[in-house]
Parts: sequence; C-alpha cells; structure tokens
Amino acid sequence: MAYTGSFGKNITTGITKKLNRIFHNPYSKVNINWFSIKYLKHLPSNQLHSHKLFNNPTLFYDGHEFLHGLTEIFVEEIYKQNLPENAVIIDCGANIGLSVIYLKRHFPTASITAFEPDNKNYELLEKNVQSHNLSNVALRKEAVWIEDTMIRFLEEGNMGSKIEQSNKSGELLVKAVRLKNFLQTKVDFLKLDIEGAEYQVLLDIKDDLKNVNNLFVEYHGQFDQSGELIEIFNILKNAGFSIYIKEATSVYNHPFIA
Repeated sequence: MAYTGSFGKNITTGITKKLNRIFHNPYSKVNINWFSIKYLKHLPSNQLHSHKLFNNPTLFYDGHEFLHGLTEIFVEEIYKQNLPENAVIIDCGANIGLSVIYLKRHFPTASITAFEPDNKNYELLEKNVQSHNLSNVALRKEAVWIEDTMIRFLEEGNMGSKIEQSNKSGELLVKAVRLKNFLQTKVDFLKLDIEGAEYQVLLDIKDDLKNVNNLFVEYHGQFDQSGELIEIFNILKNAGFSIYIKEATSVYNHPFIA
C-alpha cells in the first residue's frame, strides 16, 4: 500500500527525525554517547567521579548535575556570544568550573574572575581549572553580595548552594564581597547565577551596569515573586540592555492553580 499526500509525508518526516536522533549525537563534542548519559544519571552523588572533557580529566560528584551543566553550557551553548580580545569576564556562581572552561576555550585571551563560595564546589573548581591548564583565571572562594561581610550560607556541595538568612540547619558563615566594587571599570561579560541573591545584587549594582556589555542572569524567584522579576526587567531596560528570556525548566505547568 502506498502512502501519499500529507500522511505519507508526516511518516517520512517522523522516520527521518528518529534516524537523525539515533545517528546524530549532540553530546559527542563533550565525549559522551547515549550509554554514557544513562550511566551519568545513575552515578552515586556522594563519590568523586571524573570525565575526560576535551582530553582533560574533569571532576564532579553528581552525574545528573554534571550532565545538566554539559548540556546547557557546551551543547546548548547558553553563554555563546561575541567578545573582544582580552575580554574581562566576571563569573558569579562558577560552581565546579564548566562555565570557566567554556569561556576560556572560546575566549583564550580573556581574564576571568570566578566566584564560588561553596567549599566542595570550590575545591573541584580549583582542580578543574588546573586540569584544563587555564591561565589568567582568578578564583575567589567568596559569595557576591551587596556588602563586604560574613554571611549565612547553605552549603549543599552542588548547584543548590545559596545565601540563606533564615537560620536553617546546615548554614555556615562565608565571606561575601560587594559585587559593585568590581564593576567600576569595563566588564565585557557578567554572569550572575547566584541561586536567589540576584535580585538584591542587581538592585545594588543597577547604576554600574553601564560598565557591563553583556549580562547573563539566572533568576531563581518563586511564583509569588513576579514583582521582583518585573523590577529586574526594568533595571535591565533602563541600563540599555536588550532582553532575551529562556525558561530553564517548566516549573509551573499550570500557573493559575500553582
């Protein structure tokens, strides 16, 4: 029986897409195949693991988070942009260093200041930067904040570590520095992925954003904090930024009954 018209075309298109998914592996650039994806997702998160990324051992604990980071940063390339020679980059929330590795691969002459206050993350950040032989990278085991102080910090040893001032168990005091002080001269790229502190920090640095060319903000607000997000948009608009929004994950599938 021959299939004709749109029905046959749809079947052909579906088969083609399925074959493309089978034979085209977007993770090949980070040395991962489809079997490796399943393997990474089931690794125990309480043990240290290593993966050869661009022929350099790269350390991590949580396989699921590691895969998520590789997907966002190296496959989807969320930090892809055009920067000049000798670019100045500030990476707030560097985690284990995947963003630093990506940025130095694309902008080898850039100078990067990377902040990561979580002890466990920072240890791997330091080792991964060394393993990849990255130069002109200043690592700082500090949180970025609205003042130079010691601040309560919920240390998770993963992407969820954050400034937390509600006296929850597991908090510790970490050194925090005022980001504003680092924005008094030109910054080509500022990355803010600071797990909920971005709103207060953006309020503090809004008058200094004129010194920033490109800005990435990962917003971690709750459903009832939409006013904060609107204010962030206004801050960015007033600073002259064009805004592109990408939802990292569908948190509220049915927002009217959240």
